[in-house]
Amino acid sequence: MGINNIIIREIQPGDNQQIEQVIRDCFHEFKIPLEGTAYSDIETTKMFESYQNDNDVYFVIDANGKVVGGGGVKPLKDFETEVCEIQKMYFSPDIRGKGFGKQLFETCLQSAKNLGYKQCYIESAPQLKAAIHIYESYGFKHIAGALGNTGHYSCGVWMIKDL
Repeated sequence: MGINNIIIREIQPGDNQQIEQVIRDCFHEFKIPLEGTAYSDIETTKMFESYQNDNDVYFVIDANGKVVGGGGVKPLKDFETEVCEIQKMYFSPDIRGKGFGKQLFETCLQSAKNLGYKQCYIESAPQLKAAIHIYESYGFKHIAGALGNTGHYSCGVWMIKDL
């Protein structure tokens, strides 16, 4: 896959099926529970429609027209308005370890700042060790329990950072 042909862009309506597949494949690959996670979120089937408000954004990684990853920023549900969540960040195995995850993560953090959020929250699964390591390297701190009401009771890792 040519590295030159990879771009990070905002999600478009035609991306829904491809990003849903990337997300679902990661759950099977890493043996993450399907219930109480993004796998069973209604948003996962309609990602474009789920990020069309003024205070949220979702980006995809486009490789030669094929969606191979994504991640977004949304207000943390049922919580203070100044806290956002970086969510639904998943990558196809083809592009892992090449720095695109970090680029996308930085794009999300910058967008969170631009949207006026003061803190950023992340939930993850313990299986996703590489992702958790990246969050830690960006200064995210582990906290003892979940914030807000994401419905993701099967996630066992919660982290937060001041922006």
